[in-house]
Amino acid sequence: MRIGGFWPGVVLGLLLSPGLHAHPAPAAGHTTDTAPTRLPEDSSEFLLTPHVSYLHDGDGGMRLEDAVAALEDAAFAPMPEGSNSFGFQDGAFWFHARIVNQAPDEPQWLLVQQYPLSDSIDLHVLHPDGRSEHLRGGDHRPFSARSVRYRHPNFWLDLPPGEPVDVFIRIQSESSMQVPLRLYTPTAFAEMSRDIQFGIGLYYGILLSLFFYNLVLWLTTRDSSYFWYVFHLTAFGLVLFTLNGLGFEYLWPDSPWLADKSVPLSICLAQVGVQQFARRFLDLRNRWRTGDRIGLALIVFFLLLGVASAFLPYRISTPFASASVFISIGWVAVEAIVAIRRGYAPARIFLLAWAAFLVGTAMFVSVAFALLPKTFVTEYGVQIGSALEMLLLSIALGHRYAALRNENEHIVRNAKHQLEHQVEARTRELSDALGQLGDAHARLRESSQRDALTGLHTRRHFHEQLAPMLEEARTSGRPLSLLMIDLDHFKQINDRHGHLAGDACLRWAAHAIGDTLRRHHALVARFGGEEFVAALPDHDLDAAEAAAENIRRQLDSAPCEALNRKTVVTTSIGVHQIDTGLPGGIDAALELADRALYRAKSEGRNCVRTSAVTS
Repeated sequence: MRIGGFWPGVVLGLLLSPGLHAHPAPAAGHTTDTAPTRLPEDSSEFLLTPHVSYLHDGDGGMRLEDAVAALEDAAFAPMPEGSNSFGFQDGAFWFHARIVNQAPDEPQWLLVQQYPLSDSIDLHVLHPDGRSEHLRGGDHRPFSARSVRYRHPNFWLDLPPGEPVDVFIRIQSESSMQVPLRLYTPTAFAEMSRDIQFGIGLYYGILLSLFFYNLVLWLTTRDSSYFWYVFHLTAFGLVLFTLNGLGFEYLWPDSPWLADKSVPLSICLAQVGVQQFARRFLDLRNRWRTGDRIGLALIVFFLLLGVASAFLPYRISTPFASASVFISIGWVAVEAIVAIRRGYAPARIFLLAWAAFLVGTAMFVSVAFALLPKTFVTEYGVQIGSALEMLLLSIALGHRYAALRNENEHIVRNAKHQLEHQVEARTRELSDALGQLGDAHARLRESSQRDALTGLHTRRHFHEQLAPMLEEARTSGRPLSLLMIDLDHFKQINDRHGHLAGDACLRWAAHAIGDTLRRHHALVARFGGEEFVAALPDHDLDAAEAAAENIRRQLDSAPCEALNRKTVVTTSIGVHQIDTGLPGGIDAALELADRALYRAKSEGRNCVRTSAVTS
């Protein structure tokens, strides 16, 4: 179980407080209007929440037929005006809408619950001809159960034009009961998700830019404040990834248990980073020893709570961790105020950064509990506030570094009149620091082209290099072939021997593939997971197939020796010669190579297949 919304402590503390209830359950016998909701003919998306009625099932035992009977007895109530949140309630909630689709060209719609963290969702669709459908969703079911791979639960609805269709939705969750339901046509959903993904990518792009920038500064200056800023940034990003549903989508789609445990654990890691960064940045050891000891005690507390959260029930660990965040953030503000009062100028920007984050969080919580209207600023206040926080903290670090640099320059100027050689030594040190910064930038540029685990090129670098290779092949008329390589049953190695052994086997296989293809002047990259890709210039289909067979025999002939055990690793390979006479691009060629790989896997694995048939 996870907590709704995007971001850390304050949001979690408010959303998880069991005493918060936005709206009471309706009284029995409350009448409801069951007039059908008509989807406009010219509409491609439709906000359904204001048009549904609801019923609170306190013990969670009501079945569909009970809900239908309750609807006939007028026990369902209209949704509270202007809100889609009920706070925290026991049991389950039933929602009903009778929908008439007036769009003759759009018989299929996607129902999206725009709140990613409900535990269990059951959708019942009743057609007037007696047909019924039952679909399930929520983050207590594997991510693959969703109709569309998207961070919000979603369901395809068949809505024949002109026919009234009854939709019953049962939601049960330990999190906040929020039901922002919206219908989309396929085209409208594609456009919406594209825009949302762009915004999320932009946000995480900011975090990644700050991460690498300050990582380089830490590697260059060895100032621990930069390290703890990077730690805080990373842990905070993990909190966001967990809370907005992306963690369940990309990191643990088959593990609802891990989705639950990641919430309190990421909160604790983020607070450890916050407290340690504040201690170092504000130099509390020298400026305020009592405050420094309290900050250290909070770090120990969050470390112990993080370990305990792996064993404590969700209802205990997450609310407790969330409530503790109030103390942590409040104490950071106190530390900053004390540092300002004692004349530490960079603490002003530090405090401003936290204020921006708290304002954004307050707006997000107000929207969740219908205290503010849902606008762009209020809905994305947390993202805006946290982005400003990270930017301002980075500026504060720069300001602090500049202050230290000015202090050093002052010392140099004073010492210049006494010891000229000390000035020369300081100049040499500065030159060394600049050289180290240049080296760090060079290493960062190189590391962006190499996969950290296998040492092979990254997928992005492969794409960048393949384009000029393809253009040269077209110009010269020489052949160019692709190999798509996949290690067979690699998940079983991880499951049987552990991920350390799996990583060792992956490195071993990558090394073997690179050695085998080196004499072919191939461009080799890790494509993703246990999959590799190679481009072979001057190789037609037969030559590329022979090279692929050499790789297969090389891996099959000797086991991987990892962690004092021998593990047999085989591979399936798809081969495709790019037709340079056709205008097709790189993606089309990779698709054909991938189809050949799929045929190799479907025909028994540990073999090589070409695209001669699949294309």
